[in-house]
Amino acid sequence: MNNEISNPKKEMPKGMGLNEKDYLNSLLGCLKEMARNYTIAMEEASNEKLYEVYKNIFLNIISLQREVFEFMFRNGWYKLEKTEEQKINNKFQTLSLEYQDLNA
Repeated sequence: MNNEISNPKKEMPKGMGLNEKDYLNSLLGCLKEMARNYTIAMEEASNEKLYEVYKNIFLNIISLQREVFEFMFRNGWYKLEKTEEQKINNKFQTLSLEYQDLNA
């Protein structure tokens, strides 16, 4: 049984030169790092107006990050793993209990 969810892979030229996949991998990594940094900036914002500016930028970054990921997935450069529904339910229950413990 195949446990992968994927699309047909768009082949890229091999060799020393950078190709579309290389550029998008780099862009995705940068966007992930920017999202982490803006999360920290929001946590440390000194006032509400500054927080809102950071938040709007953050939302734009994660939206673009998702678009890049989806483009790469459609081109077969990302694969997802199928999992059993029971494993998902078990993880959900575990996280729900942890969340409840945090709010106790």
